[in-house]
Amino acid sequence: MTETTSHLGLRGATPGPRLIAVDWLRTAAFLAMAIFHFGRDFEVLGLVPPGTTFGGLWDLSARAIASSFLFLAGLSLWLAHGRRFRARGYLKRLGILILAASGVSVATRLAVPEAWVRFGILHSIALAGLFGLLFLRMPFWVTGAAAIAILWLGPTLRDPAFNEWWWLWSGLGTSVPVMIDYEPMVPFLAPLLLGLAFGQAGGASWLGWGPARPGWLAEALAWPGRHALSLYLIHQPVLIATIWAGTWIWGRI
Repeated sequence: MTETTSHLGLRGATPGPRLIAVDWLRTAAFLAMAIFHFGRDFEVLGLVPPGTTFGGLWDLSARAIASSFLFLAGLSLWLAHGRRFRARGYLKRLGILILAASGVSVATRLAVPEAWVRFGILHSIALAGLFGLLFLRMPFWVTGAAAIAILWLGPTLRDPAFNEWWWLWSGLGTSVPVMIDYEPMVPFLAPLLLGLAFGQAGGASWLGWGPARPGWLAEALAWPGRHALSLYLIHQPVLIATIWAGTWIWGRI
């Protein structure tokens, strides 16, 4: 097997066995995200009171889920390019991410124009991955220290000067437009760098606990993680259709 996982299910060729545990972790992150969005969609569709799925544990879980995807993207950056940077493969994946992120922006601009996605999780993974290249050949402790600095010092740098739309990616503004998804570099570059540092520190050796010859169940659990980008792009229409169908059936009972 000559493939390792990469950003949100995109794959790139690199020598060495595939770490199925990374696929399982990405599957778990995707399922957590789908469950979160399933609950949030009830509010978006007006089926529960406004504010039901905002604040408290809902916001905490949203941050945790986004951070898990970015951590795995950072680890995947190391798995794919730690030995040798493959520009063609990286640029291909980056292009797909940019197209997918643009598609999400356009779709949400049409569906929810008052809160469309200007800089969501796909935008964040694409840009954070570019910043991650700057640390690809750094010692793990330097990469980890940069992540901690972003978490610790980043919020102190917020200023009204960053409120213009072209600074939206930074997360340093003091006023942010309403968006249904927003993961700026402060603080979301930090989990990607932590994932990269984990890989640099030899973390891949701690993830070799999958079966040497995965059976059907192991492969089934890994499948969503290997196709997480595609599933991310289609899961919301599926969830919304399911909820609408459920409410229609409920109304007929």
